[in-house]
Amino acid sequence: MRYALISDIHANLPALRAVLNDIAKRDVDAIYHLGDLTGYAPWPNETVDLLRERGITGIAGNYDSTVATDYKHCGCRAENPRQEELSHVSYEWTRAHVSPETREYLAGLPFRMDLRPLGGHVSGPTVTLVHGNQTLNTVYVTEDRDDAFLSKMASDLGARAGGAVCFGHTHKPWHRVVDGIHFINTGSVGRPKDGDPRACYAILAAVGSLAVEFVRVDYEVNETVAATNAAGLPEEFGEQLRTGGLTNRQRS
Repeated sequence: MRYALISDIHANLPALRAVLNDIAKRDVDAIYHLGDLTGYAPWPNETVDLLRERGITGIAGNYDSTVATDYKHCGCRAENPRQEELSHVSYEWTRAHVSPETREYLAGLPFRMDLRPLGGHVSGPTVTLVHGNQTLNTVYVTEDRDDAFLSKMASDLGARAGGAVCFGHTHKPWHRVVDGIHFINTGSVGRPKDGDPRACYAILAAVGSLAVEFVRVDYEVNETVAATNAAGLPEEFGEQLRTGGLTNRQRS
């Protein structure tokens, strides 16, 4: 089996379309999303509609579950007061613009999914999908987490050697093996933060042993920026897309 794993689309419809077009050219058996379908860009309903039209299932990110339940904030981590302010602007815009149908879909997304590439009738690897960690979809599993943290995460999820735990939320792709278990952050389709503005997704191959490939895809960033500005969202959101999440300070 070969899975395409897409995460953190954040209502960026042009990026999602580009990624799905790229996946269509590859040998992939199934596509799953790892949450955060909404927020920051102006197409929350269209994003959900496209995923449903393509039959792409997945799990709830923090943005999805908070929007669905009208929680007080999105559960996003801010690095400074301005980021905190922007996160609230995005969240309130999204809550005001999602349709009842979109909200219902988001509310029905599960917290986790377990895939069995070889089938459930034989012993084999399990691929577990979560958005954050095993407890909350708001917890950031960053690349600097130590092996003990990842081992605890795997143990709580019931992961075993030869399997994989896949997640998103940080918008930065990475892959590490601890105790024979693959930990894979799939990166972000619609809002990368690793300095590469291209959309990112992962292909997980479960043929013999597990292997992961990160794929970067060009899309019409300016289309998203123009639509975001036209929707009255902060111009900083467009700058973030153009730079792949790096601020002027980080680029200097």
